[in-house]
Amino acid sequence: MAKKIEKTNVMRILEQKKAEYTPYFYDAVEAVSGTVVAKMIGKDPSSVFKTLVTVGASKQNYVFVVPVEKELDLKKAAKVVGEKSISMIKSKELLPLTGYVHGGCSPIGMKKFFITTIDASAKIQDKIIFSAGKIGYQVETTLEELKKIITFKLEDIVVD
Repeated sequence: MAKKIEKTNVMRILEQKKAEYTPYFYDAVEAVSGTVVAKMIGKDPSSVFKTLVTVGASKQNYVFVVPVEKELDLKKAAKVVGEKSISMIKSKELLPLTGYVHGGCSPIGMKKFFITTIDASAKIQDKIIFSAGKIGYQVETTLEELKKIITFKLEDIVVD
């Protein structure tokens, strides 16, 4: 029996703002790596991005969106947001802070908005794919459409 596909809050927000997007669904009940997600939805991993939530030395939180095959460079990321240092938040802090679980975190629709930086490699993609806010759900959209929903900057933030 096929699982019932439902709209996530991310999809509802995209529709409210009249942003064009394409939903993708894959069969998973727990977090899987982004490269596995890319394979499951039949997309090039360089166009699939993961959403990472960090905390700076100032205790301020930041969101970084990077290709699934890459690793966030914490030094570059700290410099971009003007922090001495940043670190990943603990997994158990993710849900209370953002409203999302590990593997289903999206830059759209968090409990509150955090300064968001997307890796500059997104500029060379026609569209980027990221979590739709729930494990098993992804959305694909352009950076222009994403600008209708969230404020972000594009910077080089991955390990070379």
